[in-house]
Amino acid sequence: MINQETSQGEKGQNTPRLPGPETRRLPLGNARKELGIFGLLVVLCLFTGIRNPQFFGVYNLQDLARLVGIYGIFSIGAGIVIITGGIDLSVGSVFALEGVLAAMMLDESHWPALLAVIACLAVTMGLGLFHGLLITRVPLQPFIVTLCGLLFYRGLARFIANDQTKGFGSGEGFEGLMNLATGKLLGVPAPFIVMIVIAVIMWIVLHRSIYGRYLYAVGRNEEAARYSGINSQRVIASAYVVSGALAGITGLLLAFYTNSISPSSHGNSYELYGIAAAVLGGCSLRGGEGSIIGILIGTALLQVLQNLVNLLGIPSSLNFAVVGAVILLGVITDEVIKRRSARKVKA
Repeated sequence: MINQETSQGEKGQNTPRLPGPETRRLPLGNARKELGIFGLLVVLCLFTGIRNPQFFGVYNLQDLARLVGIYGIFSIGAGIVIITGGIDLSVGSVFALEGVLAAMMLDESHWPALLAVIACLAVTMGLGLFHGLLITRVPLQPFIVTLCGLLFYRGLARFIANDQTKGFGSGEGFEGLMNLATGKLLGVPAPFIVMIVIAVIMWIVLHRSIYGRYLYAVGRNEEAARYSGINSQRVIASAYVVSGALAGITGLLLAFYTNSISPSSHGNSYELYGIAAAVLGGCSLRGGEGSIIGILIGTALLQVLQNLVNLLGIPSSLNFAVVGAVILLGVITDEVIKRRSARKVKA
């Protein structure tokens, strides 16, 4: 709920005031969530490392950091959308469509690398804008819009590729792009560095800018935000554009990393990991809550869980079951904490 405090103008008129200092720093509740999930991450790392010392091996940590980097970028985009009270289910299919287009541009049509990257990002941002306009102008429910996108973009990718697997071969002519996904800088995987740069930028945008205040305000109460003078439709649509841009960056990294894009399966269920990382990190599906740091911790926790399943010999068929159980436990814990806090306030 937007702070409805008013300030007295020169002529004695009351004017609505947007949330003030409390939006310039993380609320105590968010900080507690982040500390809680970070503590769980540390415990999980120690438990896995004790059971299998390979967990703390250099190669395993590098692979883990690479995956956290790739997943973390689009999870930030998913979190931004969730903060506005929306959801994006189309991310995995966007990866498939973008991967097919990138492979055809670079490997088959021999486009200049920079032009191909710009074109791919333009496509994903355009799809995000399309979603935002359908949600705000028609208006339609975000779940329906992005679910239709999930189906449509997957089918389009299969049609364009003639249902054949695409790739980049040796990457001749665009080695720099390949290295961005598969290379390292001072032993740190490049995708992880890209994620850190993007996370810093998005932290400033979300927690230290007026636009970030608008995102939280719209998520808490869109009607109140609109009466406060915020163009809520533009803010919501822009969140989907941001999500599209981050999905575009991730899609390119993922395509170059795998170097094999099967349009029928590439990126399957990735949107669920992005949503799960955001929710585990403190983003409320009701909107109006969440932080960049929390999303990154949630992403790391999910990847450590995946690593735990592999290293401890847990059957891969239980992979989703383990992840689902942890997510459910996190959501239940969050709800219990909220109710206890509400009781303390009433008392």
